[in-house]
Amino acid sequence: MQLFRHKRCVLCQIPASGDICAACLADLPRLAQTHCPSCLLPMASPQICGACLRKPPVWDRAKAALRYTYPVDALVQALKYRTDLSLAPILADLLLTELQEDDLPDYIIPVPLHPERLRDRGFNQALEISRYLCRKTGCKLLPAACIRTRSTPSQTQIPWKKRKQNVRNAFTCAQDFSGKHVAIVDDVMTSGATLNELARIILRHGASSVSAWAVARAFPGTLPANNTAGHSFNPTN
Repeated sequence: MQLFRHKRCVLCQIPASGDICAACLADLPRLAQTHCPSCLLPMASPQICGACLRKPPVWDRAKAALRYTYPVDALVQALKYRTDLSLAPILADLLLTELQEDDLPDYIIPVPLHPERLRDRGFNQALEISRYLCRKTGCKLLPAACIRTRSTPSQTQIPWKKRKQNVRNAFTCAQDFSGKHVAIVDDVMTSGATLNELARIILRHGASSVSAWAVARAFPGTLPANNTAGHSFNPTN
């Protein structure tokens, strides 16, 4: 008789039927049930917050699976800095649970890395997550439609109020998106400046709407310390 072999949970290592066991999955840090639909930050009621009313993001809708805190930060950092590519589908699956049929776009575009950072890291974590999203949804992946033309300092090294300036004119696109719904994907949304700048360029190239997707949403003043995940990696966005 052939025995069924269980996987092991990537978080607690107990045998599990999936990549994350039921107990760890239930304990993952979720977004607040009531949050701003535009920036995903907690609200007393599910309405657009004052900051987004004053300066609306250029994207039409935003989705994130989790809050960027332990153990989510550990998974993201292991993918980015330990090159654990096996985590990309797991993180993508967590994001997929937040998406509905009417969320699906015509195109998915991962936030591009500058060629210098791509050479240093060897891969783009947003692209690896996007590949799996496209395989599961049937959406078309456009990995080279937009490029990063400026090598900017890591957003985590910049005060929140200056991040928009840091990524200004950092992207260019060579494709006509006329009439198309485009989703842009990153591992973590912090201030939202990177996603907002890329969305602005895509809209300029004709897209009818842009969605901003991230595996995790970081909240102002709550980014985990460098050693939260048990190693010295520094999260970037």
